[in-house]
Amino acid sequence: MTLKEKLNYHYKAFDKSQISPDPLQFLHKYEKEKDIEVMGFIASIFSYGNVTQIINSLNKFVHLSDNKPYNFISNYRKSKDSSLIHRFYSAKDVDGLFILLNKTYSHYGSLKNLFLRFYSQDSINLKEAISGFSNHFINSYKKVNHKKEISLGIRFMFPLPELGSACKRMNLFLRWMVRKDELDFGLWKEIPARKLVIPVDTHVARISRKLKLTRRKNVSWKMAEEITEKLKKFDPVDPVKYDFAICHIGMRKMEF
Repeated sequence: MTLKEKLNYHYKAFDKSQISPDPLQFLHKYEKEKDIEVMGFIASIFSYGNVTQIINSLNKFVHLSDNKPYNFISNYRKSKDSSLIHRFYSAKDVDGLFILLNKTYSHYGSLKNLFLRFYSQDSINLKEAISGFSNHFINSYKKVNHKKEISLGIRFMFPLPELGSACKRMNLFLRWMVRKDELDFGLWKEIPARKLVIPVDTHVARISRKLKLTRRKNVSWKMAEEITEKLKKFDPVDPVKYDFAICHIGMRKMEF
């Protein structure tokens, strides 16, 4: 098989029946768009570490929110202890995240409305929009907390591509929101799927090197762009559709 045939084969094989274990499974619990968007953002923010840790933390959030993510965030008030931690996110970091989300929904109505303030149709991809979006949250956190410096956890939640970050978790959230198939939701119709950049983690990087989709050794924004541009040769309209299969083949240590 050619590489294009292999990619398309695996794209079809890794359908919704293969969704678990993946943070995306939590978005499929909900039907209302705001619940999906809130759950999606929190699921992406927590998507680092091993998948068991991720699933455990997200189950704790579902319990904490009484299975009503948007209602929980829209009514959230500052807590001394959110009771939710994840790896190096402290309870204070998570509390800060919930407060920022509460303020975002109060002022903008949705994360989409905020993101679109930084999005330009003329941009090749979503690099500038991600940068504006992340910087908005970083600056808002400093303003709310009257601080010049922010914690490692908050900084990690809102990565900046101009500093070299691959922005894996942010690109993952955007994939879920922008793309539309049985896995991804296509709620942000204003952004075409061709603008997405693949979410690169160690699994995607390893498989992509094997497939000669990148020559870079270090996971970075430039690597993510390079892989995405190569995938556009196989599907210029929806290059990131291959992400789920590539990631899960890597996670499961399968041969591509």
